[in-house]
Amino acid sequence: MARRHRSLGGALIGPGMLLACGLGIFIGWGWAQAQAPEPVPPAPIVLSGEEADLIALFEASRDSVVAITTSERRMNPFTRASVDRPLASGSGFIWDAEGHVVTNAHVISGASAVSVTLADGRSFEAELVGSDPSHDLAVLKIAGGDLPAPLPIGESADLRVGQGVLAIGNPFGLDWTLTTGIVSALDRDLAESTGVTITGLIQTDAAINPGNSGGPLIDMRGELIGVNTAILSPSGSSSGIGLAIPAHVLARVVPQLIEEGRYLPPSLGLTFDARVNAAVNRQGLDGALVLAVEPGSAAAAEGIQPAQMSRDGRIAPGDVVVGVDGTPVQRLEDLMAAIDRKAVGESVEITLSRGSRERTVTLELLPGA
Repeated sequence: MARRHRSLGGALIGPGMLLACGLGIFIGWGWAQAQAPEPVPPAPIVLSGEEADLIALFEASRDSVVAITTSERRMNPFTRASVDRPLASGSGFIWDAEGHVVTNAHVISGASAVSVTLADGRSFEAELVGSDPSHDLAVLKIAGGDLPAPLPIGESADLRVGQGVLAIGNPFGLDWTLTTGIVSALDRDLAESTGVTITGLIQTDAAINPGNSGGPLIDMRGELIGVNTAILSPSGSSSGIGLAIPAHVLARVVPQLIEEGRYLPPSLGLTFDARVNAAVNRQGLDGALVLAVEPGSAAAAEGIQPAQMSRDGRIAPGDVVVGVDGTPVQRLEDLMAAIDRKAVGESVEITLSRGSRERTVTLELLPGA
């Protein structure tokens, strides 16, 4: 018995008719394809000159930037077994051909182990060479051949507000991220929880987020002009106010960290204290209060008098530094920033105030201790 196929309308359709319909459809499709125009390939992307320059800058700088992860060793109080737990992550960059890597001091603070990953995927266990919390800088060293070229160091002392900048880093662990912006302001201060104030920072609106710390801030010539170190944000994420340590500070601090393992600014032969000085400033006394004078120093020879403690526990001021090289000093940070920019052996003019009298003396800067 022949099988019959029922259409939707109930009519009977035989196998021959189905074959004919199929052939007709196939022939019609082939004819339509033959008549269709050839597909037009998409037009190539045409980059503007500014885009091409930006891409070139990123590609030239990317390999010099590293990702940093840290861990801390903790002991299980029950099993007494030690385990390494992730602590923090951040960014850094190659400083020289010897494998020195620069990052922020706070990125590696408290770490028992530090790992540095290059853009090509290679990872190295890093050795801490030196750290300077007063400038939030640290130097690591990795042992490996064929390392990327270091970033060229630019000039940050003559930056202008409005200059274009690039930040490269690893925000939120998103490796080798590029953000762009401008120099928004100069000579910003950052008060640390330790009581130290970092001065002379670059402000930028290039997006800086957690994980960018220690990464480079680069100018439009591809030169390093700063190290991204902090953001001002109530939420903890980018609010358009990022702060970077200027390159001229790196040029002074990093070589000493590599050579000595620590940074010691030049000394006047005088002792100050940030917390004590902040307290007397709040009481209306401007300047940097001298608390001690190094015996046998030029400062002692000039008869500089330190503060004294009265019987009731109050501080009786002696000499107060109110100027350096003709520039007024209102806070201890003003004095230390001015001295920090000089070298051992240089002379500096210090204006002192005691009571209602002022005088100026010249002191030769001593090695820090």
